Amino acid sequence: MAKNISEPPGEKRSRGRPRGSATTTNEVGSVQSLDRAIALMKLVAGGAGLSLTEISQQSGLAASTAYRMLTTLQSHGMLEFNEADQLWFIGIETFRMGAAFLRRRKLAEQGRAIIQGLMLESGETANLAVADEDCVVFVSQVETHEAIRAFFRPGTRSPLHASGIGKAILAFTAPRQRDAMLKRLVLEVFTEKTHATRASLAADLLGIRARGFSVDDEERNLGMRCVAAPVFNEFGEPVGGVSISGPTVRMTDAKIAAMGPRVHDAARTLTLAMGGNFPDASRGSSAA
Repeated sequence: MAKNISEPPGEKRSRGRPRGSATTTNEVGSVQSLDRAIALMKLVAGGAGLSLTEISQQSGLAASTAYRMLTTLQSHGMLEFNEADQLWFIGIETFRMGAAFLRRRKLAEQGRAIIQGLMLESGETANLAVADEDCVVFVSQVETHEAIRAFFRPGTRSPLHASGIGKAILAFTAPRQRDAMLKRLVLEVFTEKTHATRASLAADLLGIRARGFSVDDEERNLGMRCVAAPVFNEFGEPVGGVSISGPTVRMTDAKIAAMGPRVHDAARTLTLAMGGNFPDASRGSSAA
């Protein structure tokens, strides 16, 4: 194949930039009109409907200039104008773009580095699982190097009531939906510590909501304990979770108390990376 001689030897051009363009953010000149348009979109998105006068005053733009930008953005579906109230709102096209962002931020891909960090910090196997009807499905795992360790093959399913991530999901599900889930759950008993009644499970869920993380205390497998916290989607719904699992000899009460908040923080970081939102403080406050 003939060599491309239009570029200096040893110099590779990024496909995302035109030839000869700057390579750092500081060197790239901004397009003033584009900067202003994006600033207007952010301004409108942060309000609950703004008038032209309010937009002009808050943006520092002349009303005529702001109006031209607003109508241009409106023509692309980025903004909407309510004739009755004479107010500007964010448009449907911005939602479509946001949905594209969420599709790119896949849970397993985003969570991998986070559970790697958890494994290194805790010395225990770290897991990532997603909700699937009345179970959780493990989609990723980073194993500890300890000889005795937890292991969940990707695709392994575990009932909601007998897994750390499952209980974390149940605890932070909206009350009405959680009640429906609890009614249809079959409380299969795996060990003497498995929740065998809805009353005992409900009491556990109250504690989980209060502290922000769950504990699987040998409820699925004797000799193994787990600490987990939920991950939320853009609607504030728990769709999965992260956890660390290990033998009871290492997963002592002291270690669980220390690592619980860290697992919670990791789940929070993953929620934000996914573009998720956290539920209202009132969610789950009613009796389970």
